[in-house]
Amino acid sequence: MNSSTFSNVTILSRRLAYLLVLYSVCRLLFFFFNYSIFTDIGFGHFIFLLFLGLRFDLSVIILSNSIYLFLYLLPLGFRENNIYKTFSKWFFIAINSLAMLANCVDFAYFRFTLKRTTSDVFNFFGGEKGGDLKRLLPLFLKDYWYVFILWGVLTAAVYYLYKKTEKNIHLEWNRKQYRNQVLIFCISISLLLIGYRGGFQLKPITTVNAVEYTSVKYIPLVVSTPFTILKTLDVVGIEPKIYFTDEKEIAKLYSPYHKGKTGPFKKLNVFVIALESFSKEYIGGLNRRKTGYTPFLDSLMRESFTCTNAFSDGKKSIEGIPAIVASIPTWSDEPYIFSQYGSNQINSLASLLKKQGYYSAFFHGGDNGTMGFDVFTDFAGYDNYYGRTEYNNEKDYDGNWGIWDEEFLQYTANIINTKKQPLFATLFTLTSHHPFNVPDKYKKKFKSGPLEIEKSISYTDFALQRFFETAKKMPWYNNTLFVLSADHTGISEDPYYMNRIGSYSIPIIYFMPNSNLKKYDSTTTQHIDIMPTILDYLNYPEPYFAFGTSVFDSTADHFALNMNSDVYQFIQNDYSLLFDGDKTIDMYDYMQDSLFKTDLSVKKSAITKQLETKAKAIIQTYQQCLINNKMK
Repeated sequence: MNSSTFSNVTILSRRLAYLLVLYSVCRLLFFFFNYSIFTDIGFGHFIFLLFLGLRFDLSVIILSNSIYLFLYLLPLGFRENNIYKTFSKWFFIAINSLAMLANCVDFAYFRFTLKRTTSDVFNFFGGEKGGDLKRLLPLFLKDYWYVFILWGVLTAAVYYLYKKTEKNIHLEWNRKQYRNQVLIFCISISLLLIGYRGGFQLKPITTVNAVEYTSVKYIPLVVSTPFTILKTLDVVGIEPKIYFTDEKEIAKLYSPYHKGKTGPFKKLNVFVIALESFSKEYIGGLNRRKTGYTPFLDSLMRESFTCTNAFSDGKKSIEGIPAIVASIPTWSDEPYIFSQYGSNQINSLASLLKKQGYYSAFFHGGDNGTMGFDVFTDFAGYDNYYGRTEYNNEKDYDGNWGIWDEEFLQYTANIINTKKQPLFATLFTLTSHHPFNVPDKYKKKFKSGPLEIEKSISYTDFALQRFFETAKKMPWYNNTLFVLSADHTGISEDPYYMNRIGSYSIPIIYFMPNSNLKKYDSTTTQHIDIMPTILDYLNYPEPYFAFGTSVFDSTADHFALNMNSDVYQFIQNDYSLLFDGDKTIDMYDYMQDSLFKTDLSVKKSAITKQLETKAKAIIQTYQQCLINNKMK
C-alpha cells in the first residue's frame, strides 16, 4: 500500500482530533462560566478531568458523526465525486455545529439544574407536552446573547478546520485498491466502534462511568452535553434492577402502600402552595446565615410545623409538581410527566379527596399547557385548571412567563371564595423564575442580594403576604390546612448550598390557623412525603398509594432520595450515601461534615450496608411499580 491509499484515514484522523480540541475548549468555557460551583477543585484534578473527558468526547463524536464516518470511509469510487464530497462536508459541519450549540447552552443553563442537559429537553420543543420553546428562546437570546456568539465562533472553527484538511484525493480504483479500501474500511469501523464504546468493557460508557474516576459533583466536567443528550435519547423506559427476589423481604424494608387511618375524618380544606425556586438558602428562618429575603414566610414559619431538614425530589418544576401532589418522584433519566409511564393509573390528593366530597382546582399563572401541567392535573383528577387563559387580563402579564404573582394570588383567593367547601387547591407561583423580573412599581421596594433571583423571591414573599391578608377575611380560611414548599432549589452563591445536600434543601411548611401545629422539626422529609402527611393529618380512612411517608408518623423509617447524573443520593439519619445502581460510591455524615471531607463508607461499613439495602428496596419497588402500572 502507498501513502495515498491511507490519505482518507489520515485526513479523517485529523478532523476527529480537531473536534476533540473543540470539545476540550467547550469544557474549559463550561468551567469558566460555572467556576463558582467548582471553586474547590484542585488544578491537578481539573487537568486530570480535562484529559479524562477525551474518552467521553471521542465516544460522542463518533456517535454523532456516525453517518458521516460511514459515508466518508465507504470503499467505493464515487466517494470522490464532488457532489458527494460537498454533501458530506456540509453534513459534517451541520452535525458538529449542533453539538457545539448543545455544549454552549449549558454554559448558562447548568447552574439552574446542576447537571448536563439530557434528551428530555426536546419535550419543550412543541406538541401537547411542551410548547415552551417559543417563550424560552427569546429569553435565552436576550439574557445569554454571548452563548450564541460563542456558538457562532465555534461553528466557524468547525468550518475552518474542515477546510484546513480538505484535499483532493484521486485513487486508481483497480481491484487491488478496492481490496485495500475494504480492508481499511473494516479496520477503521472496528476502531471507531471501540472508540464509541469507550474501550473494551462489557457495555458502552455512560454518564455514570465518570464516577469511577471522580466525585459526582465533577461529572459535568468530565462529560459533555452532546454526550448526555445522545446517551439518553434511547431511554424509552426504566431498565429495572432486581436486588431482591423475595417479595416479603422487600416489603419489610419498604412499601408504598398505605393503610387508611382510624378515627373520624377531618374535613378540612387543603391548600398547597408550590413556590418557584424557593431554596432554603433564601429563607432567613431556615438558612445557616439567619438572614434572607422572605420576612413574611419567616413569620409564618413561627406559627407552623416547619420542616428544617427537607429536600426536593428533583431540580425542575416538572419533577416537583407530581412529587408534591401525587407523591411520585422522578428517580430516572426522564421527568415522570414526559416518560412512557406518565399515563399510568395514579392517585393524587385531588383524586383521593374527591372520594370525600372535595372540589379541587390547580392554579398557575403561566400559559396553559406549559410543561404539560394542565394535562397532568386533569389526569390526576383535578376538577378545574386556572391559568393565564382563565385569568384573561393581559395588563397583568409579566412579558415572559405569565401573570405577576401578586395579582394571580389575589385572583386565586377570590376564585376559591366562590367554591363550595371542602376544597383542595394547588397554587404554583412563577415570578421567581428566570429572568427574575419584578413589576416596575416595586423596582426599589425589595431587598436585593448578590443573585438576581433574590429580589423576585422578596416580591413573591410579599405577594404571599397579601394573599394571606385577603384569605384571612374569607370564610374558608380558618378551616384550611396550608402547605408551602419550593418546587426545587434555585441558583446559589454559597458553596454550602451548592453541595449535594444544599442543592436539594428546601422549605416544607404545614400551617393551620388557630391550631397547635407549631414546631421546628428536624425529621428527614421530602416532596413525596407531603401527600401522605396531609392525608395522615386528615385521618384519611381509605388505603392509598404514595412513595413517601407522613412526617407525623413517628414509627416510620424517614428518608430522602434523589437522582442526578445517573447517581442516587440516599439521605437518612444524618448520612448521605451515593449509590450508582450497583454499588456504594461514598457515605458522609453531612450534619457533622457539611463540606464532605471524610468518606465513612468503609469506616462505618455496617451503616453503609444498611443504607444501601434500604435504597435498593426503594429503587426496585419504584421501578416495578412504574413498569407494572401499580401506582394506585
